[in-house]
Order: sequence, then structure tokens, then C-alpha cells
Amino acid sequence: MRNDYVGILAKLACVLLLVCCVAGCQRRQQPAVRRQAEALPPHPILKPLPANASTQLKQLIEGAVAQAGVTTGYDPSYVKLDYPGGDVSPETGVCSDVVIRAFRKASIDLQREVHEDMQANRAAYPTKWGASGADSNIDHRRVLNLMTFFGRKGKSLPISDNKEDYLPGDVVAWDLGGGVDHIGIVTNYWSETEHRCMVVHNIGAGTRVEDVLFAWRITGHYRYFE
Repeated sequence: MRNDYVGILAKLACVLLLVCCVAGCQRRQQPAVRRQAEALPPHPILKPLPANASTQLKQLIEGAVAQAGVTTGYDPSYVKLDYPGGDVSPETGVCSDVVIRAFRKASIDLQREVHEDMQANRAAYPTKWGASGADSNIDHRRVLNLMTFFGRKGKSLPISDNKEDYLPGDVVAWDLGGGVDHIGIVTNYWSETEHRCMVVHNIGAGTRVEDVLFAWRITGHYRYFE
């Protein structure tokens, strides 16, 4: 009788262990699913673009938003790229890669544009990284270089705390503190709670569309397409 009782307890223990293992696997899988779902607002409200919005503006916004849920990682490593049109794996990248990929959808290759402008006007660009010449592998992936390029092209707009000044397609740069710069693109995804456009960016957890326009100190505001 005692042996039967012990046998029953052993079977129950095995069943409980199996249940715990299955539950544990499910709990470990849930964060990955949740992260992907959060890349875009679950019930998006889209702000209509102006009737005369250019094709390139539409392509820019579509190309930026399309990266959400595709680029799921962040890797600032130096990578040797093809030129022109070079890119790291679409599953990874940095904040500037969101901008670069979006502009390519609008037929503007910032890798080539920045590289050629830096070669011709090296003194106009920052030298904080110690590079003596232009480097087509990395220059366009640095926020300060993109800011300089947009400014030199006459695309700068005033920085303000008025949410209505920031329209879909605008490029915004921020100072995160500690010498860290960040960049993203304003979308036509609308924040119903804050009544302003949301931003597509990659700050470390992959490309996402979030309401972060005034989350950090804005250092640059640019409008390339109307």
C-alpha cells in the first residue's frame, strides 16, 4: 500500500513538473510577442496628410513606419558597407539608420549625399570622432553629421515647444544627455491623449512608433519634403 502511495505521489510530481515547464516556456515567449506588438500603436489613428503632399513625403513616412517590427535590435558597431546603397542587416541598426532607410524609400541615398558633401566640405562637419577624412561606412550613420547635412541643404526649421510646428515627415534630433545624440522622424500616427504626431525611432529596443516628441531636449528640426 505504501509503495502504491509513493508511486502516485511520484506521478503527480511529474505532472506538476511538466505543467510548470510548459507554463515557464509560455512566459518566456510572451515578452518577444509583446515587444513586436508594441512596435506600432495597437489601434492607430492616422493624421491625414495635406492633399498636395508630395509623393516623396508619403514614401518617406511609409518607409519609416514600415521598419517598426522589422528592426528589432540595436547595434552601433562599425560595419564595412557597400557604397552607395550600403546598409546593415534590416533586423538591426541605430537611430540614424531609421532615417537613412526612410530616405532611401524616397529615392534619397544619404550615404552617398553625406559622403560627397563631406568630401567637398570636410571643414563644415564635426571632427569629434577623430577622423581626418570622409568614411562612407559610418559618416552618414552619425547624428551630428546628418544634422550638419540637413542644415547645409537649407532644411532647418526653428526649434519650439509647440507641437503644431512638427509635421509628418519632419526629422527631429535630440540630446539625450551625457553627449548622446538621437534622431527620428515625425509620422502621421496621432497620439489621441497628447494630440500630437508620434515619432518613429530606434533608441535601443528596435524601431518603434511612439509618443516621444518632447521626451528629450530637441536640438534639431528639419523638413526635407513638403
